[in-house]
Amino acid sequence: MNRWLAFIPLAALALLVIVGAFLLTREGERETFSEGRIGRAAPAYALAALDGGATVESATFSGRPYVINVFASWCTPCRAEHPQLMALQASGVEILGVAYKDRPAATMQFLNGLGDPFSAVGQDPEGRFALELGIVGVPETFVIGADGTIRAVHRGPLTPEVVEEVIRPALNAR
Repeated sequence: MNRWLAFIPLAALALLVIVGAFLLTREGERETFSEGRIGRAAPAYALAALDGGATVESATFSGRPYVINVFASWCTPCRAEHPQLMALQASGVEILGVAYKDRPAATMQFLNGLGDPFSAVGQDPEGRFALELGIVGVPETFVIGADGTIRAVHRGPLTPEVVEEVIRPALNAR
């Protein structure tokens, strides 16, 4: 009987590993948080401008579709997606950049080095606005319709395929 008692901690550990693996591999739960926001109003915001100018507010973009890109200078995938943002901006798309948990000097250096695709850059030093949007990590991109609703969400770096299959159709949707 005492031998069986020695296996109880091992069985408990095995059960914990199985439950943990199950929870980590469920895809559906992770996707619904941001995607569940599609069709809902984007949160109102008033962010300190990176350049120290006027506050960046949601009313500034009211009545026209635009993109919100949450990024950071310390984010390697943000560097990888940057050419896609530059191309979107060159094609006339308005993009609000949200500097997520970043130092203003580091953000300025990032944009000066790679180019600035943003119509405005708001600072989110504590990540509160990004959490209201429903982000999980950076980079994340949101398409906001002219009516102020979230039309599309993309987690991770933008690629040419994502821009053509997700971002542009959402921008052009009526």
